[in-house]
Amino acid sequence: MTQRALIAVADGIDDLQSATLIDVMRRAEIAVVVASIGSRRMLTAARGTRLTADAMLVDVLAQTFDLIVLPGGMPGAEHLAAHQPLAQRVVEQAKAGLFYAAIGEAPAVALQAYGVLKQRRMTCHQEVSDRLSGCVFVDQPVVVDGNCTTAQGSAAALEFALVLVEQLCGKAKRAAVLKLLG
Repeated sequence: MTQRALIAVADGIDDLQSATLIDVMRRAEIAVVVASIGSRRMLTAARGTRLTADAMLVDVLAQTFDLIVLPGGMPGAEHLAAHQPLAQRVVEQAKAGLFYAAIGEAPAVALQAYGVLKQRRMTCHQEVSDRLSGCVFVDQPVVVDGNCTTAQGSAAALEFALVLVEQLCGKAKRAAVLKLLG
């Protein structure tokens, strides 16, 4: 059975984090849907990279995903945090015991706003760690706590993506993808 992942994107998301997540998960043969929360599919990332989403988030919200991932970057993480339909969908994902993940600023800005970090061990970009409450910040590149996975930033993007591949597809698939990456 093919695993399905939703990557929610907005103008101002981190270029490297987004591209790394999409690339690594697709190399693992995960059915990745990159969905724009805005009114258009063509986005501009934080450093000017143009990204075309596969779909509009409103058109895929009712679908089932094994994983929902939020890239960081500012102001992208703030746009994700303010998007109520996405917030509701991530809360439902968390309550169902399904995987959800965020990297960079997105854990502290979006997941914190959604209320899905309560009593969790997690990490995020250190510049926004002061926004956290009700959870335990761990100063590690990638932190897994149950069905919630978080990462600190772009330097951890490859490891973060590989951890997500392992969660969805197992250690053998992670090793195969790592071999593909050389």
